[in-house]
Amino acid sequence: MAEEDGDFQRDEPHPDDREDPVSGELRDRVRLAVIKIAESEAGKYGMEVSQPVVSCIADLAFKFTEQLAKDLELFMQHGGRKSVNMEDVIISAHRNEDLAATLRSFSKDLKEQEPQAEKKRKKAAKKDEKIVLD
Repeated sequence: MAEEDGDFQRDEPHPDDREDPVSGELRDRVRLAVIKIAESEAGKYGMEVSQPVVSCIADLAFKFTEQLAKDLELFMQHGGRKSVNMEDVIISAHRNEDLAATLRSFSKDLKEQEPQAEKKRKKAAKKDEKIVLD
């Protein structure tokens, strides 16, 4: 690797740089969202955030989100389901007890707000599913 003006240049593309067009577009959208959030938050306090810092935060956020998606997919598959559920999201936060507690509370609040008819329909669907599996 060669160094020029404090920046590193790569002799060959990094594997992350060879991403599909959809992933590249998502990365760009995350970067734009992070820039807007950083500028907005910095403006509230009369501060400025340097472009390299914003880029670093955007890359970290995107990589974290990619890993979270992979973890959620694994939890879903392990549970034998075709979609991610709230429990998968809570389990993914197991390393951060405060976040996990907040997610559990949020999940509980959502369940309490769910109409009774919807709860009964879900319960009946699970019962039918169990009968079919037996």
